[in-house]
Amino acid sequence: MKKRESIISFLEYSNENELPAIEKALVGEAVMAASGAYAPYSHFMVGAALLLDSGEVVRGANVENAAYPSGSCAEKTALSFAVVNFRGKKVVSIAIAALADGSLTEEPVPPCGNCRQMLIEEEQRSGGPIKIILAGKSAIYVLENSQALMPLSFTGRNLGK
Repeated sequence: MKKRESIISFLEYSNENELPAIEKALVGEAVMAASGAYAPYSHFMVGAALLLDSGEVVRGANVENAAYPSGSCAEKTALSFAVVNFRGKKVVSIAIAALADGSLTEEPVPPCGNCRQMLIEEEQRSGGPIKIILAGKSAIYVLENSQALMPLSFTGRNLGK
């Protein structure tokens, strides 16, 4: 028997002014995306902004539906749009921000399991890491890749691919 450990490491910034300019701008795009979310039931508005290797930014927001769980997450919306409309371009990083009562949440909000899986799949499809930036009022977390969010993830390798 072997005991193995998985350790998650990330950078923690106290506010967006400590971030490099490009990451600060991406957080701003995520907040702007969140402000356009459709969340009439939870009033929890999430925005995601993807930075592509071309320098273009793709935004997405959560869209709720009265028939739970028929809605769509911000990360899923942005990733799907990028795959379809920016063929051949790679996602370099993603910033995620959430608004509650019209204000940025105190703590950073991580992606759900489904969105983590999509981010891992996109990393594998594109052959490169996607930097994850999670923004909150009290802290901003920066992870070097999506694998850090879900160390024992299910991938195409599990399917023999």
